[in-house]
Amino acid sequence: MPYVVDFVNVSTVGLESSPVAKSLAGLRANEARYFKNKYDHVFTVSPASEAPETLDRVNRILAQEREIVISARPLEATSFDVDGLRMDYVFYESGLSINVMYGIEEGAKRAVGFKLSEGMDVPEELATRFKFARQKSKLAGVIRGSYFVIKGQY
Repeated sequence: MPYVVDFVNVSTVGLESSPVAKSLAGLRANEARYFKNKYDHVFTVSPASEAPETLDRVNRILAQEREIVISARPLEATSFDVDGLRMDYVFYESGLSINVMYGIEEGAKRAVGFKLSEGMDVPEELATRFKFARQKSKLAGVIRGSYFVIKGQY
């Protein structure tokens, strides 16, 4: 069942099993606010079990581009098109959020972003490969993030 993410009244709905559920909910709300303000897009998520195509696409890109396999359990996912971009998001029980921004036009921006909820450790599969910059958010506290550019065609 899809859930519209409210960035005014932040809720942990769907994320309750995460040890950092409150900060992960803030991170998810931060993303919802960004897409509402920039693109007037309503950010909705579904349980990961209801979004196998999104999970498969994100997992395939991670594996083929950087040989990364995420060990945490996916809780929620979403996929949508906005302003010539296909966006995929997966929110994991560990507090990790992965987004894939894939420009639909040839030569458009394409990247994978990682965001870590406040209070979580850097996942082992990412720790030696990426440096994480810090960003403050009213909704999510301190977010640590990193990314890489997608080189292949998906």
